Amino acid sequence: MKLLKDILYRAGLEDVKGSTNIAITSVHLDSRKVKKYSLFVAIRGTVVDGHDYIDDVVKAGAIAVVCEEFPENLHDDVTYVKVKNSRFALAWIASNFYNTPSSKLKLVGVTGTNGKTTVVTLLYNLFKNLGFKTGLISTVVYKVDKTEVQATHTTPDPLALNALLAQMVEAGCTHCFMEVSSHAVDQDRVTGLDFAGGIFTNITHDHLDYHKTFDNYLEAKQKFFTGLKPSAFALSNKDDKNGGIMLQNSKANKKFYGLKTPADFKCKILENQLTGLLLNIDGTELVTRLIGTFNAYNVLAVYSAAVLLGEPKMNVLTGISTLSAVEGRFQYIKTGSKIIGVVDYAHTPDALKNVLENIKSLRTGNEKLITVVGCGGDRDKAKRPVMRKVATDFSDKVILTSDNPRSEEPEAIIEDMKAGMDPMETKKTISIADRKEAIRTACLMAQPGDIILVAGKGHEKYQEIKGMKHPFDDMQVLSDNLKALI
Repeated sequence: MKLLKDILYRAGLEDVKGSTNIAITSVHLDSRKVKKYSLFVAIRGTVVDGHDYIDDVVKAGAIAVVCEEFPENLHDDVTYVKVKNSRFALAWIASNFYNTPSSKLKLVGVTGTNGKTTVVTLLYNLFKNLGFKTGLISTVVYKVDKTEVQATHTTPDPLALNALLAQMVEAGCTHCFMEVSSHAVDQDRVTGLDFAGGIFTNITHDHLDYHKTFDNYLEAKQKFFTGLKPSAFALSNKDDKNGGIMLQNSKANKKFYGLKTPADFKCKILENQLTGLLLNIDGTELVTRLIGTFNAYNVLAVYSAAVLLGEPKMNVLTGISTLSAVEGRFQYIKTGSKIIGVVDYAHTPDALKNVLENIKSLRTGNEKLITVVGCGGDRDKAKRPVMRKVATDFSDKVILTSDNPRSEEPEAIIEDMKAGMDPMETKKTISIADRKEAIRTACLMAQPGDIILVAGKGHEKYQEIKGMKHPFDDMQVLSDNLKALI
């Protein structure tokens, strides 16, 4: 229970009708969850406007309402608080209501197009192995120390996020590593959080269905670093052409990592094989089970952040050497069939190119590479033919299939992917809308020594079709089909 006046701190008040010296037992943005003595925050969404439900929440027992416009009918026993931006207000209200939990943790946010999940998961596992109670907020899973909580969004809404951070504080966690999506920054989901540091991995073509332009997407990422306090660190990939731009307005302690250009934290790849990487990080050799150049960047980001958090260099390097690949991120299968299978979450052109370039660097030249790939429905259509072209440029055979079609027809998405194909690309491409059948066909086409990449869904255990999530696991389907060939 909190006094309304206390949880409105920094929420951007413009006007108040009623008393703020009242007790609030819960805060909600979903009108269906409102009960007696609740505070309801009316959010304007893309589909639903919370302002339309103010009368309903008052009838349900709400004692206070935060809104951008006062309703026509005001109730004498309800306090109405007008704010300029309800999303911004909600973020501060949530932090205040849960006793600013982020200030009691070393909270590190990771943003970028690719690598977020791998970096936060590796950091979580590293600090857990170093003896810390640690929290994790990722696309795959949320963790409060060792307890798993099902993930719903890459970055939850402010109420869920602060409630989760409060659980971590109560469980004795000292650190938390979280993905920060561009949507979350744009929608003020991370506003009001006290970050100890931020990490930028890279930025490429993605989410333009939401941001409309690449500049808007870039600015959303940049806003995260601009909001960091001077005592925090801002760590950026120097090799990315936007790595410097990302930090240019940040007041935080700016540091850079890189493989190609001079940076505060340096790494050199000595060996890159299917068994792992041999790296030289800041003058010390390190063997890791992670594979590929992109994972060298991920490992270097993890090392750099851990050192910036005050951990001894050798302890960090020793801890990193024990870490394994993250589920659905370049997961490697080799069965008795001697066909190599790889499952990866790559769902952007750049991510797919990174995976395929890495596979190319590991090939001897005699084996075929068969790529199974699709594109998600109700998402950025411009990248569909680009994804196909990346796949055909690097693969001997490409099977275009369904990803998460959502409300679209899989066949229509595949046709979008095929736009602009030349005769050579057409010759090496086949279309099989059924994803399970596409993976099975790839296995039947492969010979011993060949490589099959199944891209796009990675860790996901479902396929989203017409509003329903159907059980589907790329790793399981690929593994079962490869085993059937033995």
